[in-house]
Amino acid sequence: MEETATAAAAAEKASSYRYWVREATGDAAPLPVPRKLDATAAAAANGNGNPPPLGSVWNQAGTWEEKNLNSWANSRIKEMLGSLDSLEFPTGKASLDGVSKCIGDAFLVTVRNKKRVGYTYELSLKFKGEWLIKEEKMKVKGHLDIPEFSFGELEDLEVEVRFTDDKGLASDDKRQICKDLKSFLSPIREKLRAFEEELKDR
Repeated sequence: MEETATAAAAAEKASSYRYWVREATGDAAPLPVPRKLDATAAAAANGNGNPPPLGSVWNQAGTWEEKNLNSWANSRIKEMLGSLDSLEFPTGKASLDGVSKCIGDAFLVTVRNKKRVGYTYELSLKFKGEWLIKEEKMKVKGHLDIPEFSFGELEDLEVEVRFTDDKGLASDDKRQICKDLKSFLSPIREKLRAFEEELKDR
C-alpha cells in the first residue's frame, strides 16, 4: 500500500509542469530571443504583394497609433511666420518682429491603415510700426494675438491687436491702426495653409 502511494507521488511529480521546467535540460526548446523589426522584415512578413502598412513596423494591422509632432510643428510655425514681409498702409507701415507665444499640439494618427493629421494652436506675434498721427510720426509696438485655431479652420482665423504702449493715441487713431494691422491676417493665413500642407506630408 505504501509502495503504491510512493509510486503515484513519483508519477505525479514527473508529469507536473513545474517539475518539468525545473528539471529541463539542454534538450528542451531554447528560450525565445527578442529581435528588432525593420521595414524589410515587415514587408517580407506581409508577403501578399500589398504595399506596406502606414505607421510603425510593429503596427502591421494598422490599428490606432498616434505620433506627437509638437517639436517639429512649433519650430516650423515660428520659422514660417517669422519670414512675413512688412506691410505699408496709407498713413503708416508695420512689420512682425517674431512669434512671442506658440502654444499647442500637432499630431499624426494612423487608424485602420489611414493617416490623419491635426493640430490646435494659440499664437501671439510681436509687431512694431510707425504711423503718421496729427502730422507727427509715432512709433507703435504691440502684439497680434491669434486665439485657438485648429486644422481645417483657417477661414475662421481672427486677429486681436494688443498695444504695448498706447499713450498719446486717441481712440480713433487706435481703431485705424487696428484696422491696418488686421491686414496681416491674409499673409498669416497663407503661411498657416502652407504649414498644413507640410503637416499632411509628415
